[in-house]
Amino acid sequence: MRNARTRTGLFGALAGVLLLLLAGCSPGTRDAGGPVTLRFQSLAWQQESVTANRELVREWNASHRDVKVEYVQGSWDSVHDQLLTSFEGGEAPDIVHDASDDLADFAYGGYLADLTGLLSARLKADIPRHSWDTAVFGDGVYGVPFLQEPRVLIANATWLRTAGVRIPTPAHPWSWTEFRQITKRLSGDGKYGVAWPLKEPVSATLNLSLSTGGRLFQRGADGKMSVRFGPGEAVVPRIVHDQVTVDHSAPASTLGSGGSDTLPGFFGGRYAMVPLGLSYRQQIAQQAPKGFRWQVLPAPAGAAGLTQGVSPQTLSIAADCPHKKEAAAFIDFLLRPRNMVRLALGDWMLPTGTEALKDPALHTAENGWATGTALAGHLRPAPAQTVRGYPEWKDKVATPAFQEYYSGATGLAGLRGRLEKDGDLVLARYQR
Repeated sequence: MRNARTRTGLFGALAGVLLLLLAGCSPGTRDAGGPVTLRFQSLAWQQESVTANRELVREWNASHRDVKVEYVQGSWDSVHDQLLTSFEGGEAPDIVHDASDDLADFAYGGYLADLTGLLSARLKADIPRHSWDTAVFGDGVYGVPFLQEPRVLIANATWLRTAGVRIPTPAHPWSWTEFRQITKRLSGDGKYGVAWPLKEPVSATLNLSLSTGGRLFQRGADGKMSVRFGPGEAVVPRIVHDQVTVDHSAPASTLGSGGSDTLPGFFGGRYAMVPLGLSYRQQIAQQAPKGFRWQVLPAPAGAAGLTQGVSPQTLSIAADCPHKKEAAAFIDFLLRPRNMVRLALGDWMLPTGTEALKDPALHTAENGWATGTALAGHLRPAPAQTVRGYPEWKDKVATPAFQEYYSGATGLAGLRGRLEKDGDLVLARYQR
């Protein structure tokens, strides 16, 4: 019986492999005499965004007889592992939606096409150089950055007005020191000036630290990356740490929470402000109790002003796609200025394109669009953008180190030691 089961399992496995190979031939194919079919995997998840993406695919298909696009729904929760499996199995979608900080290993691994000679002059000119830099790995361009999301402060407008604090604007933001003072002033009687949702503390800390001159990763004369935690890198972590453990103006209970987890307490009047990505405005607009007044404020500024790091959403082409020119043409269509605006509004984020950013819909006071758009010129590539081994460094070293520091379990020297010593050991394995 055991041998019979083994033979049955073997035949089943062989059949499964054959089906996978056949499935792997489906992307980017052309039926005899028929149109090219390209598979576009989108990670859109908010209903407005899914609708906008699907509508644009339908519009493309209605006006292009010879190149048809098939919409495939992906998920941010599993995209890295899913893409890696599909690349290695020869089943990757032709057009890949991802984020720029997830592209390095795919680009260096040969899974993505170099877009340098595939993109239109219009598209290359429309997106600023600093945005393109988020998708440059080595000598190639491996993604088109098209949506970006600054971090902002979502504030209880009534609370701040009643307290009489100065309301910051992009032209006159709070400094980090002033921010700490104000959150302390707003706290007491079981209420807090700010709630930090830092379940994923690394990207938030690194990106906001650009405002204080902190970059953390430094490239040596030999071209290799190392971790250096200096004065500029210490400002933002120290502010958060002191708000939680010294001033008690931020609750320790939210440090392990995601952004959405803090909204009930925000709506309930427990926190005056919550630092969140710009797209959270959609949830707030939908879920805020009737009569609750909220507003969008810029994140605090440091020595480098309002500068902060971002990892834009990107569109890439699989290296195995047999119809790269057609895939690039679809990306160009998807990212025409009016279409980029539709995608940005659907995701409640900012477009990277300079023409799209001029659209009046992105400059209204309603729901804080004008404040968010005013920050676009201050966005720069996230510090870890091109660092090989960053995902492992983040998960194994940086995340637990920041979590321990913010909770008061270790001091600044301990944080520095772990980030630098343990971090360099991880990065060294990727730079041999």
